[in-house]
Amino acid sequence: MIFKKKKEAGNGQSQMLELEITGMTCPSCAEHVEQALRQVPGVVSAEVPDWQAGKALVAATADVAEKALTRSVSKAGYQARRVTRRGTVETTPNKGEASGPVDYDLVVIGTGGGGMGAAIRAAENGARVAVVEAGTIGGTCVNIGCVPSKTLIRAAHAYHTAGHHPFAGLKTRAEGVDWPALIAQKDELVADLRQKKYVDVLDQYDAITLIRGWATLDANGDVVVDGRTLRTRRVVVATGARPRILPLEGIEDVEVLTSTTAMELRKQPESLLVLGGRAVALELGQAFARLGTKVTILQRSERLVPEHEPEIGEALAEHLRQEGLTVETGVKLQAIREEAGQKVVTASVRGETREFRADQVLMAVGRTPNTDKLGLEEAQVERDAGGFIVVDEYLQTSNPKIYAVGDVTTLPNFVYVAAAAGGIAAENALNGNSQAFDLSVLPEVIFTDPQVATVGWTEVRARDEGFDVKTSTLPLEHVPRALAARDTRGFIKLVADRKSDRLLGAHVLAAEGGEVIQTAALALKMGHEHGFTVQALREMLFPYLTQVEGLKLAAQTFEKDVTQLSCCAG
Repeated sequence: MIFKKKKEAGNGQSQMLELEITGMTCPSCAEHVEQALRQVPGVVSAEVPDWQAGKALVAATADVAEKALTRSVSKAGYQARRVTRRGTVETTPNKGEASGPVDYDLVVIGTGGGGMGAAIRAAENGARVAVVEAGTIGGTCVNIGCVPSKTLIRAAHAYHTAGHHPFAGLKTRAEGVDWPALIAQKDELVADLRQKKYVDVLDQYDAITLIRGWATLDANGDVVVDGRTLRTRRVVVATGARPRILPLEGIEDVEVLTSTTAMELRKQPESLLVLGGRAVALELGQAFARLGTKVTILQRSERLVPEHEPEIGEALAEHLRQEGLTVETGVKLQAIREEAGQKVVTASVRGETREFRADQVLMAVGRTPNTDKLGLEEAQVERDAGGFIVVDEYLQTSNPKIYAVGDVTTLPNFVYVAAAAGGIAAENALNGNSQAFDLSVLPEVIFTDPQVATVGWTEVRARDEGFDVKTSTLPLEHVPRALAARDTRGFIKLVADRKSDRLLGAHVLAAEGGEVIQTAALALKMGHEHGFTVQALREMLFPYLTQVEGLKLAAQTFEKDVTQLSCCAG
């Protein structure tokens, strides 16, 4: 990557500090300490003249906190016990550092999960923080993503089971859905959580300043908001993403729904075409169908959720069809038009040209990063072919002054990933790149019913990685909790390494499968770090009549026939 040459900062005075360092045992230790200190924003130079003397000399700008220096040394594996000030020295700031005073230690662009995580962690570190927001506070999750969608999904589940669950005779299903009331309740919850978890939280931190306006980056890596330049040491970009719109023929003349606008409809559609076959498409498609809309899902791949185990996509499609949804796979979308009050999608399905009609079309085919007019080119921030910001393991972009987190980056699009990354990005931005963002164990949940919950590798991926793979698959008809709930849809599949007996992946299709997967995630993490095995999972005690007990039974299935086991038998 070629960067434009930045204007060199002028000379100025910096404080000279002497730190007492313990834990150094060789010249290499001294180099590690020097490197850790130089990573702290505002440090101009750092030197350990003699590792045996246990001292480090640091020249830093006046606003560098002692805590930032000692924390960076601690993260490198050593201890800085005392800091003594030894006057001032004429210095030239490091390239990329702001010269002279700054307005903020950190400027965060965006108030979603990633932005909030970064701002709060920075404030906890004693930094002066500005958070810039051009739209509604809270970002995607609380406003137009997780919270509203899961609210509608839960309502749809309650309405559906009232008429179709084996215990339905105990409850009379109401005739029709009060759609306006449902949307109003959703909006009320969203507004309440936005206020309590975002607006009120920001108000509790005196060190955080909320600035309303459109933010752009300039060539120096500073942030410009409506003509005002915010001079800062570091920046975290957390501007999120928006639904992607496919460039189908005729799309300019047809208004389609996105995940955002679908949840804002004031009238329930009688019929709906859903373009896509992954999480958002399936969650909202099933919810609308359960509330009484006739739903057709059109998926480009040969199966739903193609990144998951083949058995999951096939079984989920069958469950959806049994509920009355039409599921078409292998669909190549071609064009869209309006005709006689309906929207018509033309597509090729396994070589045959077909037309699909509905009152509304929901396009759920991925996300587009919110990087428009952000100044990324001017700031020399690299993006991938899809426009997403490229970050390294420390969440740092190609511009060392700028970090990025959340859906605007190449990271997985989950709010819990964004929030965790925000905190780590703030730590690295303020105290030096000492903490890598670990995504080696990442649990995922798709909130269909049954839910899809996965962590780790699929069987194919594990084989591609060179493992001698063994698998076990446990139908839910062998899980007592599922039997008691009269819902045995789905299964649990485990993927393990035959040689080490380590768990490599867990894949669950089950009601409330998301409540099961974190135990599997812990088993994977313990396997990576401490050698935890499938046998150890089998030997653990699991409470009886819980869905998570299925993990133990699936682990037993590697070695035993579970049909020959009594209840709770190990």
